[in-house]
Amino acid sequence: MSEAETAVETAASEPRATYRTIAESRPEDYVVQNLYQKGLHDGVADLYLNFLRSLESPHLGFPVDRLEHSLQTATRAFRDGCDEEYVFTALFHDVGEAVAPANHPEAGGALLRPYVSDENYWLVRNHGVFQGYYYYHFIGRDRHLREHWRGHPNFEKTALFCEKYDQTSFDRDYDSMPLEAFEPMVRRILSQPPRFRFE
Repeated sequence: MSEAETAVETAASEPRATYRTIAESRPEDYVVQNLYQKGLHDGVADLYLNFLRSLESPHLGFPVDRLEHSLQTATRAFRDGCDEEYVFTALFHDVGEAVAPANHPEAGGALLRPYVSDENYWLVRNHGVFQGYYYYHFIGRDRHLREHWRGHPNFEKTALFCEKYDQTSFDRDYDSMPLEAFEPMVRRILSQPPRFRFE
């Protein structure tokens, strides 16, 4: 028997839920599924780190590639003494670029939402329009679009994030920390049970 045939046979013999529709599922089906879900959760840190690594190339015309931009953003927050979750948020604020470049803030927010506070989720989800304050007027857009959010409890936090960390992190001469320096923090945060929120 070939290796592929053995793998197929092994997979077929492993326990599985028995329902054909979710409406007919039973509690024991979820006991089985939860065994596999734990394995998936254990691999989340590697998955997210690989998303970040995928931003290393190409540079897309920016002064630095997107991974270096992310590392600079997180390094600046770390060196300013920001808390660990904030540094994690800074590191991953553009991770949505790996899966949905046309809408990276919303995609990145969705990826981080189970692991960060509502405030940090909002920051990532909306940072694009706040970052636009620094360049939208060069591309024919209204740089003041962020004013739509004026008065929101997270307006100032997101504006400050873009001012101090995001828009400043395209410096080819900056001494950013390597991704490996952040890896223990990433693994700590992503090893937490994910929080499920409903809007």
